[in-house]
Amino acid sequence: MSPDPWSWQPAGPRRWEQATNLIRLGGADTRRFLHGQTSAAIESSTPGSWIPTCCITATGRLRALAEVLVDDSGAWLLLSSGDAESVWHSLDRVLFPADQVRLGPVTPARWITPLGDALAALPQAPAGQWQALENGSGWLLGRQVVLLAEAELPPWLAERTPLTALEQERWRLQQGWPAAPGEINDDTNPFEAGLADRVSLSKGCYVGQETLAKLATYDGVKQQLRRWHGPAPEGSAAAPAQGAALFRLEGANNGSSGTSGSSRAGQITSALALEDGMWIGLALVRRQALQDSELRAGEGSQAPALHLSKPPAFVDPPVGAGRQG
Repeated sequence: MSPDPWSWQPAGPRRWEQATNLIRLGGADTRRFLHGQTSAAIESSTPGSWIPTCCITATGRLRALAEVLVDDSGAWLLLSSGDAESVWHSLDRVLFPADQVRLGPVTPARWITPLGDALAALPQAPAGQWQALENGSGWLLGRQVVLLAEAELPPWLAERTPLTALEQERWRLQQGWPAAPGEINDDTNPFEAGLADRVSLSKGCYVGQETLAKLATYDGVKQQLRRWHGPAPEGSAAAPAQGAALFRLEGANNGSSGTSGSSRAGQITSALALEDGMWIGLALVRRQALQDSELRAGEGSQAPALHLSKPPAFVDPPVGAGRQG
């Protein structure tokens, strides 16, 4: 069995940083509008609230990961992953003249997360709340910081060494954070990506509600996000790659007829080669293979075997009363 790469920790005081985008919405109807256009309950939130949510399509597909920062005159929509311009246009299309909402432009920003040593000494906003930075350059979300693109890092973040590009991706995969285009696209929904905590099933009508409610009520989630790792393949076997199909090992029950033999079990969504020759990544695994500890990246016994585990950030999909119906 290949060594487990998931215990990696960045050494010393470090920071994880990603480019992101902000959209400003102002006006008295802002919370009601975002309540109907994203997956979380927002309308009854109070100024100072930080609400993780998803931007989804009418069919419940993931358009973007988002955070809503509510204030006295509206809210900021922070898009941490996904096509910000597409989200902006989708909001603009459904704004009516009677809506008391002003939609601002897409504005670049940075999202920084401190990692490693000495975290307890850093400033921290209360859970579910944001705090404005003193110079108006951004917000504190827990220990994370959102900065306008040209703003300088606070000294307590600037002194932390940034992760390399490989380390940044390794940390994302280790946590199981979905990202575009591999995990956030027109083919996935929030429950498949482990984002059930960003979805309200009781808030009333919103875009994509009918689809997500049916998935929850009737146990309709057909695949889930998983981590995978394995050694670099030997000989002519191809390395795991985004988009590659996954298959169950020979002898695994295929979940339908009870016969032996390999069967398609999912698809790789992200892949990263580590410096020690190990490969890691994320994959969407079909429900009949979720209990398998290994899958193959290709058909046949020569295809490399990948070891599976549930990401720590993954939140299980809800299962309603219709499961037994």
